Amino acid sequence: MSRDVDTPNLDFAGTTPYEDYVRADVLTHLQELRSDDPGEMVFLVTTQVMELWFTVIVHEWETAADALRRDDLTVARDALKRSLRELEALNASWRPLSGLTPAQFNSYRGALGEGSGFQSAMYRRMEFLLGDKSASMLVPHRGAPRVHAELEKALHEPSLYDEVLRLLARRGYAVPDAVLTRDLTRKYEPSAEVEAVWADLYAGEQDAELVRLGEVLTDVAELVGRWRTDHLTATRRAMGSKTGTGGSAGVAWLEKRARNTVFPELWTARSHV
Repeated sequence: MSRDVDTPNLDFAGTTPYEDYVRADVLTHLQELRSDDPGEMVFLVTTQVMELWFTVIVHEWETAADALRRDDLTVARDALKRSLRELEALNASWRPLSGLTPAQFNSYRGALGEGSGFQSAMYRRMEFLLGDKSASMLVPHRGAPRVHAELEKALHEPSLYDEVLRLLARRGYAVPDAVLTRDLTRKYEPSAEVEAVWADLYAGEQDAELVRLGEVLTDVAELVGRWRTDHLTATRRAMGSKTGTGGSAGVAWLEKRARNTVFPELWTARSHV
């Protein structure tokens, strides 16, 4: 007997094709609450959603970095543009948590133990791709061999910005050798010569393709800065200046992070155009 084309198939031998692809049953049963407070669920789920967005954004930035190595600016820009929408969705994740009062947060804060967001391996990979590297940030993950190996690999690989600067050098721009051959395991430090390259690019706008690349990178930097600021605001509102979970400096640590400018010369070069 033929099935009415307007009626979806409801009879499957095993799990549904949707479940096989999305693994929704796995995702929706990952929440193991550690307190009796009903507000803990939104905190836990929001944190898990953030981790998923970190994963997507890392994928986009790694795609962009690989494309830049191959001089494929179209694929690189497309991946970066997708990441802008994903960063906006990530930043919106703070909204369910942004109104937490200290009493509400304290009701389940103790359940976190020494857990802290700075221990997120996927977020650390995001930071490494932005050029903010530190070998010490691998230490918390020594007990998870796969995660540690992935982070160690990312530590030694060029960041997204390193690949941009290598592309500029291949295009004939005067990126200094000291920048191109720097220790990739160290945090990227601003360069006056790189600032001059961006200033020249923006002043003449003769290479529109590279200017467009610079602009989408600036968009990325702006949204990352907004993420850090929103994180700081939500934390300050929920716990003031108390010591953070995991023994971090809490708000003081986040204030320091918020002052770090992503892709610094793309911002400072504008003063010289």
